[in-house]
Amino acid sequence: MDLLIKNIKGLVQVRDRPPKKVCGSEMAELPITGNAWLFANNGKIVEYGLMEDLPVSEASEIIDASGRFVMPCFVDSHTHLVFAASRENEFVDKLHGLSYEEIAHRGGGILNSAIKLQQTSEEVLFQKSLERAYEIIGFGTAAVEIKSGYGLTVEDELKMLRVARRIGNETPLIVKTTFLGAHAIPKGRDRNDYIREVMEVMIPRVAEEHLADYCDVFCEKGFFTPEETEMIIERGKKYGMTPKIHANQLHNSGGVQAGVKMGALSVDHLESMGEKEIEVLQGSATMPTMLPGAAFFLNSVYPPARRMIESGLAVSIATDYNPGSAPCGKMSFMISLACIKMKMTPQEALNAATINAAYAMGITDVLGTITPGKDASFIITKKIPSIEFIPYAFGSDIIDQVIIKGKTMK
Repeated sequence: MDLLIKNIKGLVQVRDRPPKKVCGSEMAELPITGNAWLFANNGKIVEYGLMEDLPVSEASEIIDASGRFVMPCFVDSHTHLVFAASRENEFVDKLHGLSYEEIAHRGGGILNSAIKLQQTSEEVLFQKSLERAYEIIGFGTAAVEIKSGYGLTVEDELKMLRVARRIGNETPLIVKTTFLGAHAIPKGRDRNDYIREVMEVMIPRVAEEHLADYCDVFCEKGFFTPEETEMIIERGKKYGMTPKIHANQLHNSGGVQAGVKMGALSVDHLESMGEKEIEVLQGSATMPTMLPGAAFFLNSVYPPARRMIESGLAVSIATDYNPGSAPCGKMSFMISLACIKMKMTPQEALNAATINAAYAMGITDVLGTITPGKDASFIITKKIPSIEFIPYAFGSDIIDQVIIKGKTMK
């Protein structure tokens, strides 16, 4: 099936020979072609250009995008989309002044989600997660990374990853899965014994069923040390899992240094960053990924995006969609937070949510830019005055249509 979108007010993120990522001052550059058309066939971008040079006039589907922008779908490279139940009671605890750590010490947080997930069947867990998958599609997301980590037993971690894989098979989303057995130490478990189980039982079982693309560790004070992180990540690498690391959310935890040392594709969170962490990232292939939704919900310090960009780094943003610290999968809101709270420009934030986010998921060959041969996965906005309107109108639904691989979803 072929698709022609014509009279596009602005075709956003047009790059004939796209780099794998954009860094530093390059992040301020967002190529936009005005008064444009785009032609796709069999779910792939074929060509595009100016309306005055439109060579085709017929297609199976024709969309008139007058007054609208067309841009690549969002890529959400860090989520915990598979979970059993919400945690609004802890939200109220936060309003009463309890910290993230205090709630965790009382049996809340990750351990709370683990209990609920362990009591939920795989089929029910899939149906609940499927609703969230279609929710984020409606928000303009075409690719999502989904972590385990709310199981904390061998069978429940496998259950989570099977559900995540099934979402990738039964929805239009590109799904990458991450094993995060090292998310917390289960209540009543000996620390060393649980870490041994993660390394010697969980990782081999996950690999045997081909359930995870990545291996992640929550490297944070009170959770897992840098030394433990490196041991677990090294084990995952031996079984073919690329490293990703939860780093520096609450403290300067050493997670950034561990991530770069272990060749992590990304280090994520980064609310606590110093010059040493920035220096370590410079010249590395590791993508710093910021999760402004978590900082917003926890009312914590935001990552120093401005400082990282001015230091020449590439940065990406993701939602961290999860029931405890970021119950929101809307990437356009993350873009608004990046601008309002982290002082990124709209162009930088949109680059962070598309091309750099695709890098953080390892899918720059198919998503992230408007480029011939890549997936025909687009957002068509409503009639808006400019691309800057997207982060400016943070509460508005600016999406008119979502197209994934050439098929209209919304």
